[in-house]
Amino acid sequence: MGPLAPLVVGVDGSDASLTAVDWAADEAARLALPLRIVYASLWEHYEGAVPAWTLNRSSEQVLAENVVAAGAERVRQRWPGVQVTTDIAAEDAVSALLREGHTAHVVIVGSRGRGELAGLLLGSVALSVASRSSGPVIVVRGDRYALEGRHGRVLLGVGLHDVDSPAVRFAFREAAARDAELDVVTTWRRPLHEPVDRVALPGDVPRDHEERAAALMDKAVEAVAQEHPQVRLRRTTIEGTAHKLLTGRSAAADILVVGARHRGSLIGMELGRVAHRALHHAHCPVAIVPQRHHAPVPDGA
Repeated sequence: MGPLAPLVVGVDGSDASLTAVDWAADEAARLALPLRIVYASLWEHYEGAVPAWTLNRSSEQVLAENVVAAGAERVRQRWPGVQVTTDIAAEDAVSALLREGHTAHVVIVGSRGRGELAGLLLGSVALSVASRSSGPVIVVRGDRYALEGRHGRVLLGVGLHDVDSPAVRFAFREAAARDAELDVVTTWRRPLHEPVDRVALPGDVPRDHEERAAALMDKAVEAVAQEHPQVRLRRTTIEGTAHKLLTGRSAAADILVVGARHRGSLIGMELGRVAHRALHHAHCPVAIVPQRHHAPVPDGA
């Protein structure tokens, strides 16, 4: 049996990245996985053209060493049993974390980076990594109750492409590790041409959209639920738009799990409306899980 895939957390010395380190340490302890702390910067490329005799250790290099050392010590103080390693990569943060994502169990990032405006809803590194990673990415955001896992609930949004999907499996594993309730939500919408107060007539084709949504949900989770009988399930179908309803419901969750589908783009995944809104507005950490489905995706999904 080979070594366990680590959790990878990106750091840059910002408050958001320290929060991500704490959250990642808790996650590593829950999953009994090693944790890898990565700091990435291009300073070596810029300094390579300068004669060595003019250089002492750069302030950026010293900062990087201090940040990863402080992060590792922070983990050891919080969870002495978690195996933690560090790395300083001479490349831009997005490239480094995307590369780490090929072998990581999950890549974890803070919602904003050092030097980014405090008013930003989401930093550029977090958005780029979540949009393009080949593996799961968790963006750490939310209030204290969510960050500390006090709600006891994992929230999963289920759509047409989520039958036995990686996102569904990821959510069940999270719920099992946390001994938390798994709140599975499927939304449905009445066609624009169908009046709200329409009365069904004899001989009509069944048009119970909520019933169809419930059937979709059951099909999506059936196989995985059998593998995790200990996970408590709450199944909810709601009329409305998924991106708004899931974001609102995230206020009572410890983590929101959504799938993101590859669309054949040369730069990686294109986030749909649900994932994009969740990353910017969710009240808890957000896990973006690539679905690896190749069916065409309708515009606006």
